[in-house]
Amino acid sequence: MSPRLRKLIGMIAILAFLATYVAMVATIGDHIPKHWAWQGLYFGLAGILWGVPLFPLISWMNRER
Repeated sequence: MSPRLRKLIGMIAILAFLATYVAMVATIGDHIPKHWAWQGLYFGLAGILWGVPLFPLISWMNRER
């Protein structure tokens, strides 16, 4: 598979993942207690952890032939 095609597939997968992730985080965030500490912890972790599942995909996208 050419690097260009891998990057196109990866870009589409990343966009689909992020759209799903944002929808899930927002939906779950509605059920978090309305206290600043809980919401800060939840949204802080959600804002950091979104990249972890993407590491394998990004490494696959940038792999040499």
